[in-house]
Amino acid sequence: MYVAINLTAYGQSDIGLVRQRNEDAFVVADLTGGGVLQEPRMVRFEIGERGALLAVSDGLGGHRGGEVASALVVESLCRTMSEQAGRESSEHVVQNATARANREVWEAAHRPGLERMGATLTALYIHENAAYIAEVGDSRAYVLRGGDITQVTRDQSYTQLLVDEGAINEQEVENSPLQNMLLQAMGLEPSVKVALERLELRQRDCLILCSDGLSKKLEAHELRDVVLSSPRLDAACDTLIRIANERGGEDNITVVAAGVSGDLPPPSAGERVRDTIRVLRAYNPLEPQH
Repeated sequence: MYVAINLTAYGQSDIGLVRQRNEDAFVVADLTGGGVLQEPRMVRFEIGERGALLAVSDGLGGHRGGEVASALVVESLCRTMSEQAGRESSEHVVQNATARANREVWEAAHRPGLERMGATLTALYIHENAAYIAEVGDSRAYVLRGGDITQVTRDQSYTQLLVDEGAINEQEVENSPLQNMLLQAMGLEPSVKVALERLELRQRDCLILCSDGLSKKLEAHELRDVVLSSPRLDAACDTLIRIANERGGEDNITVVAAGVSGDLPPPSAGERVRDTIRVLRAYNPLEPQH
């Protein structure tokens, strides 16, 4: 059933203060109307029957071709989803597009000078009254609803694994020598394990995607406070990037923020974001690769 949803979105990427090049990439795509945003500009459109895509990709630092990998990830994802949206279930559209993007990066990484390149991916596919959230790596997605913010992705990193196993606590992550080591990334292997969730959207939800250049510099409550105190999404993104740079700016910094409105129900009394999320495919690093 077609649901009329309006999307207001803004994306911005910054090189930071230390890196010589920007290896992050992002996209906001209207898969029905064909509009694609990959530069700092506010967009507003009604999400059509084929849906909309938001994505952030972070090229692996220290690897040759990181900027090539992240650009290829978002380009491939957008291209494949434009082809398949409306032809298959939303879950399969996201899953297939992510798998193809991974394969394209893996194949490209066999070219001279691009060996072992890779990238993270966090993508939101908005279709009808839901957002399908796909993750590979440690770029993050948050949902701001009714004044509360919830991280809806889980870092696929060695430090997160150690936290989950009780070997270290959250406070020890920042000083761990393993904090930049990922359990997987796009393009490092011919196939990839995609974490996938389905989020039921609510009126005035704000969706935030970012690379770790931002998430390692600001806590979730700080993201919330900046967005809630900003007059527009572009001002919020400007402020978030400025703060990350003021706190060191050692990495590239990318953020996409989007608000939804239209034919969506308001949040129920006492309803939490977690109450409206269904895990479609959990990431298990011990699961055999297919």
